[in-house]
Amino acid sequence: MISRYTRPVMGSIWESENRYAKWLEVEVAACEAMAEEGVIPKDAFKNIKEKAAFSVERILEIEEETKHDIIAFLTNVAEYVGPDSRYIHLGLTSSDILDTSFALLLKEAMDLIIQDVKEFMEVIKKRAFEHKSTVMIGRSHGIHAEPITFGLKLTVWYAEMKRNMKRLIEARDVISYGKLSGAVGTFANISPEIEARALKNLGLIPAEISTQIVQRDRHAQYFTSLAIVAGTLEKIAVEIRHLQRTEVLEAEEPFARGQKGSSAMPHKKNPIGCENISGLARLVRSNCLAAMENMALWHERDISHSSVERVIGPDSTVLIDFMLHRLTGIIGGLVVHPDHMSENLKKTRGLIFSQQFLMKLAEKGIERQKAYVMVQRNAMKVWETGKGFKELIARDQEIAKYLSKKEIEDMFDLDYHLQHVDDIFERVFS
Repeated sequence: MISRYTRPVMGSIWESENRYAKWLEVEVAACEAMAEEGVIPKDAFKNIKEKAAFSVERILEIEEETKHDIIAFLTNVAEYVGPDSRYIHLGLTSSDILDTSFALLLKEAMDLIIQDVKEFMEVIKKRAFEHKSTVMIGRSHGIHAEPITFGLKLTVWYAEMKRNMKRLIEARDVISYGKLSGAVGTFANISPEIEARALKNLGLIPAEISTQIVQRDRHAQYFTSLAIVAGTLEKIAVEIRHLQRTEVLEAEEPFARGQKGSSAMPHKKNPIGCENISGLARLVRSNCLAAMENMALWHERDISHSSVERVIGPDSTVLIDFMLHRLTGIIGGLVVHPDHMSENLKKTRGLIFSQQFLMKLAEKGIERQKAYVMVQRNAMKVWETGKGFKELIARDQEIAKYLSKKEIEDMFDLDYHLQHVDDIFERVFS
């Protein structure tokens, strides 16, 4: 599905003109290899190379009658080439052309996606260093836990995208295989040497063994890799959506001049870009499942995978390209509120330092569970009374037996939590 939201370069890969061009590229490469192997006359190949062309409109016109896209394509090409067209598609089957050209399309699309990821990672990296020391609260279960920096949050995303990059490169390698081995993969009417020559010229590798088709575990890995990327993008989008909530407001999507958030409420600034990414991620994940379903076909091939791939090929690559581009813009223009982060950090009145007291009391020789009870009873009083954790700890007579006032004061030190930020950045970005 090519929609008005498609970015031009990625969308053009899946247009009929480029798809048929890839078919022709495969057919011509096969003819060239046949000529080099002496299977067809070299003059015939020269004529084929010079004259071979197609018309999208004419192919569709012929297909109305033939009900077969490859035959319609070959018929139209023959109209341009003339008598030497008898050598085109010699010994081949439709899937030789469809699967090999599909590999070329998927490889081309993945090259763009990999470039998108590089650009996205650069933006994340820039913002991570910008906010390396911007202190905020870390949360688990949505509840305040201990201090982190916003730069660390971004660094987590960067590290995950590094892993995605490896998966995408591997997926590109796995999909860069074709086949020109005939109706059931036995090379009955075409030789392995011709296949090897043609695929080398196309920048592909011959599948070690095939049936009528290239086996669909390769495609499943490709679309699964895209689905994992979609999962990462949604993870980032969901985090931004949470951070933009009115009660939190630590970061928010850029809001353009003249932009409107609600038809009814003029005050609204909604995280619609990130919500859009969350929705699109569901489609990419469902396409991954469809690719896995395509693995089990009847015997040496049926056609149940074909209709699926005509949808998920364009859809998943176009969606990932769009999502990466959109989220790159959101991260690049993300409005960060360090002042709100500081305010939120103080909302639990010092409870974020509770673990230091647990560890310090254990160092003093107190059994861990007993130390936990001593700290927890004061922590619960903060929730119940609204008093500060430092005040309550200082009043606790049992704790006073083990910790001096200075030791208690030293426990409330943000720098303690951030002492290894540089080490983490070095591990991720080195």
